Amino acid sequence: MKAHESPVPRVASRLCAMLALSTLVSTSAAPARAATPSGQTIDGISCDRSEGAIFHIHQHVAISVHGKPLEIPSDIGRPIVAQCLYWIHTHAPGGLVHVEAPKFRTFTLGNFFDIWGEPLAATSVSSARVKRGDLHVFVNGRAYRGDPRKIELSQHTDIAIEAGPPYAKPVPFTDWQGQ
Repeated sequence: MKAHESPVPRVASRLCAMLALSTLVSTSAAPARAATPSGQTIDGISCDRSEGAIFHIHQHVAISVHGKPLEIPSDIGRPIVAQCLYWIHTHAPGGLVHVEAPKFRTFTLGNFFDIWGEPLAATSVSSARVKRGDLHVFVNGRAYRGDPRKIELSQHTDIAIEAGPPYAKPVPFTDWQGQ
């Protein structure tokens, strides 16, 4: 550095470079997040102006991350911008999932997560990331060892997903409220 030069531009330049590098490293290390749906057809499931009346069933999904509940939000599958309703959706928080379709077909937990715009895999559920083997899934109180995306959504299917310890036997969901 010459005697008449100020160290400020050099320091500022280095800080900008370090900030850019740290941003690049932190964003490239994080898994890609799915975009929140805005009315486009997802997994062959359209977003219609009203609920389907042919096929109407309900399920419950509970997620815990290291023993703490992760809330399933209201209005999954109800994009406000599009003013429509996917055949799989929620009305209120708490994990009660509604399948209300204009035709009979098989729906899966993977379809629900795709409509939610959140990841579901052997090592991730929503915002939680765990190492292989640390995602425990239960269907109707029984351990499920397969791909969680393939769990079929049938009437009153009760799904519990535990991401990381401590693990506890899930409490059965019984508050179907006549649904």
